[in-house]
Amino acid sequence: ITSMPNSCAKCSKDAKMQCPTCVNLHLSPTYYCSQGCFKLSWKDHKATHVKQTDAMVKSLEKVGGRVEFIGYNFSGPIRPAAISPRRLVPRHIGRPDHADDPDGIPHMEMSLRGSNKIPVYTKEQIAGIREACRLGREVLDIAGKACKVGVTTDEIDRIAHEACIERDCYPSPLNYKNFPKSICTSVNEVVCHGIPDMRPLEDGDICNVDVSVYHKGYHADLNETFLIGNVSAKDKKLVQTTYECLEKAMAACKPGLLYRDIGRYITEHARKNGYSVVRSYCGHGVGLMLHTTPNIPHYANNKAIGTLKVGNIFTIEPMINQGKYGDQLWPDDWTSTTKDGKKSAQFEHTMLVTETGVEVLTKRTSGSYIDRF
Repeated sequence: ITSMPNSCAKCSKDAKMQCPTCVNLHLSPTYYCSQGCFKLSWKDHKATHVKQTDAMVKSLEKVGGRVEFIGYNFSGPIRPAAISPRRLVPRHIGRPDHADDPDGIPHMEMSLRGSNKIPVYTKEQIAGIREACRLGREVLDIAGKACKVGVTTDEIDRIAHEACIERDCYPSPLNYKNFPKSICTSVNEVVCHGIPDMRPLEDGDICNVDVSVYHKGYHADLNETFLIGNVSAKDKKLVQTTYECLEKAMAACKPGLLYRDIGRYITEHARKNGYSVVRSYCGHGVGLMLHTTPNIPHYANNKAIGTLKVGNIFTIEPMINQGKYGDQLWPDDWTSTTKDGKKSAQFEHTMLVTETGVEVLTKRTSGSYIDRF
């Protein structure tokens, strides 16, 4: 394919030279065929620098000064805001292998890519994972209490981070593949992996808080979607149905069940209520690593490999959308939103396969989330 030549802004001839000021300011490129045309146009052209710069400043203000979002076509009303500096973890706290890697690479995970072997944990390992899950539960409960109108998701991240430190835990998301924060916060049409920022929660929002902790060699992973202020009946139904999808999936789990069948129970309940199931992200094994086998898609008719066995530990974490199941990725390379801008909710538990079903390692210490409805 031959690209079309650029035209000189002065005489319309073919041009290769660019205005250096436009390049330095990251403005729309302007081309000239020669220094002569550039000099003749300079008086009028430099005025466009001011106009374009003013427009860029206004655009930046709308996205918290984050240059990567200029010109991005958002699917819904949520916009990114400024991000605070990365929080520090004291050196005495044990760290996963990605914590200090300059690229955030989880080396143990990467070494096992392509393997379909599903871990069966020993009693000692199960005890360690159970303790990590107990602590993760405490951190999520503390973070959830902060989810109120006017509180920024950055503040919720700070609260969760400090709760991790107080419990001798490393917040697993921090620097995982260079993720910049200690938890994920996903508001309204954000499906998952939202980066905490300076946007205050608003009345009527729904906000998912996803907590993962690393404690003495073991990871735990869990999340909940919280109702912020006066939430509409429509959005409450989405949140409640999402939790019910998780409950139905967990109730079906027992030794001998195919991992690929878990998605059927989720999809049946979601569809019955008029919702769709996100396909881009799945549940996963967790324990010695934050993400390992098995992979557990939440939609029906998937091709997941493996059968539940006593001693397997994994998450189920369905993401349920009000509209279609499609999602799109923001330019920050983390935040996933619904493609149609409609809201999405999610819940997650870590569970252990037992002789008769599953033990939910991240369950609430009293009652059930569903009690809120």
